[in-house]
Amino acid sequence: MIEIDRLSKVFRSRDGADVVALEDISLTIDDNKFITIVGPSGCGKSTLLRLASGLIRPTSGSVTIDRAVVEEPRQDTGIVFQMPVLLPWATILDNVLFPLKMMHREEADSTEQARHLLGMVGLGGFEGKYPRELSGGMQQRAAICRALIHDPNILLMDEPFGALDALTREEMALEILRIWTNQPKTILFVTHSITEAVLLADRVVVMSARPGRIAEIIDVDLPRPRTFEIEAHHEFQQSAQRIRELIFGNRRG
Repeated sequence: MIEIDRLSKVFRSRDGADVVALEDISLTIDDNKFITIVGPSGCGKSTLLRLASGLIRPTSGSVTIDRAVVEEPRQDTGIVFQMPVLLPWATILDNVLFPLKMMHREEADSTEQARHLLGMVGLGGFEGKYPRELSGGMQQRAAICRALIHDPNILLMDEPFGALDALTREEMALEILRIWTNQPKTILFVTHSITEAVLLADRVVVMSARPGRIAEIIDVDLPRPRTFEIEAHHEFQQSAQRIRELIFGNRRG
């Protein structure tokens, strides 16, 4: 599904210096796999996701989806950002339908589909509310519905739970697993949480400090469906410990 080949990205800073965000990233992602990306702050995780989405262009290398080079945002890709970025003047239902309006893809059953998605994430009855009337977690659920409304094959998620409190974050992690189980898609999920990365993933991509490179790819061979009880599993603990070693080295504390 997704082929990332020798991808690098260099930004020009305000003082004119070149900042290498990513260097020589190569990665193959199969259909309907759940891939999480972790690494230290500033290692280029979000940059990698923006390159995969077509929001920015690489300095060198390429991202291809179904053998087509990604040069701009694709209609078969949904994106969820850290903040919900809902339209404050639109109802939750209209926010979810917004991508279809932009793509001129509204159909007779589009509103019914939006209501179905909102019901699936526990927002049935909130269709007529405005973003300011919902909690942060509820807004992020609506943002996920908006990313799913056009039934994309690929879902890119850039720390979507980073601004949520710990309990809501855990609830949302299980929610996205349930959605993925019911509607399989290829998911790239950026997170700072090692526990979250292992819980969700088929494979965890661990990145090095800037310039971001792939330090290691860890296969997570744990049974599904998963809950947080799986943290007690020996392989879960082994995977989490290996990720910590890769990110933090021999540091203590």
